[in-house]
Amino acid sequence: MKNLVSTGIRHENKQLWVLDQQKLPQEEIWLPVPDVNTMVFIIKTLKIRGAPLLGVAAALTLAHLAETGANLVTLQHAAMLLKSARPTAVNLMHCVDRMMQVLNENIDNTNRFIAEAENIFDEDVKLCQAMGKHGASLINDGDSILTICNTGGLATAGIGTAFAAFKTAHEQGKRIHVYACETRPLLQGGRLTTWELEKAGIPHTLICDSMAGMLMAQHKIQKVFVGSDRIAANGDFANKIGTYNLAVLAKFHHIPFYPVAPYTTFDRNCPNGDAIVIEQRDPDEVLGVAGSFGKVTWAPIHTKVYNPAFDVTPVNLVTNFVSDKGVGMFD
Repeated sequence: MKNLVSTGIRHENKQLWVLDQQKLPQEEIWLPVPDVNTMVFIIKTLKIRGAPLLGVAAALTLAHLAETGANLVTLQHAAMLLKSARPTAVNLMHCVDRMMQVLNENIDNTNRFIAEAENIFDEDVKLCQAMGKHGASLINDGDSILTICNTGGLATAGIGTAFAAFKTAHEQGKRIHVYACETRPLLQGGRLTTWELEKAGIPHTLICDSMAGMLMAQHKIQKVFVGSDRIAANGDFANKIGTYNLAVLAKFHHIPFYPVAPYTTFDRNCPNGDAIVIEQRDPDEVLGVAGSFGKVTWAPIHTKVYNPAFDVTPVNLVTNFVSDKGVGMFD
């Protein structure tokens, strides 16, 4: 497999590496991925995340296994493990199925199988560029934009989804300001989005999730851009928990609300939001916080916790979707 390098994952000299997003922004540590069990653990523990990047990571893992001599049975088992690692992110399933279809059609052609993983990586880079262009067309000079979670190069192989719109608009010379919700409980906005905004030189302000409504009421937000992990056939979509709150607030304050996602996030086999499987995560994520400083717990350890990783926003709260294909409600 050729060398492939992005913000969050890289394959160099026949070695696969993942940037440990749990250590950001204090440390930039690259983790080796020698086998599928390691990648599954890395995915489940959110050391790598972002629906598009999960699909790319799965494809590169399968190609890496093939490159090191894995047989058909081993690859089939690895595919099953990868698909079950994060149930909501449809890009993960899409890319694994795409890889296995190529394998089934080219059972004795390892090079063709590996080439498909390279194609998936390269395609995601191009999809991000297209989303950035289409998203930036909706951003005016002087806009302040609200976002949640992380949608940049840490969530894709390219420059991102919603973040790609910010980066492209900024590079076009538009004077923008991004307000990043910290994104409880794991603070992907505070830890990751601000890190990427700083690296890109984009003016930004970090806020607590509960401050979004006040900002809107003060007319300090002109647009809301978010990512997506799965978009149902009717347009309902799942994204990081808290996205639905922003959509309701945006609707009330008459602020345009744009989910940004590549075609791989659109799930035509999912009829509506009710059919989207929502991942439930460890209560410890809500009971406290862990970081380079150690672990801090602020609630009694036996407190009952409800911790869905995602919520579903109904399509009637969406102004328009932005994808690699353009801006609109896609059939």
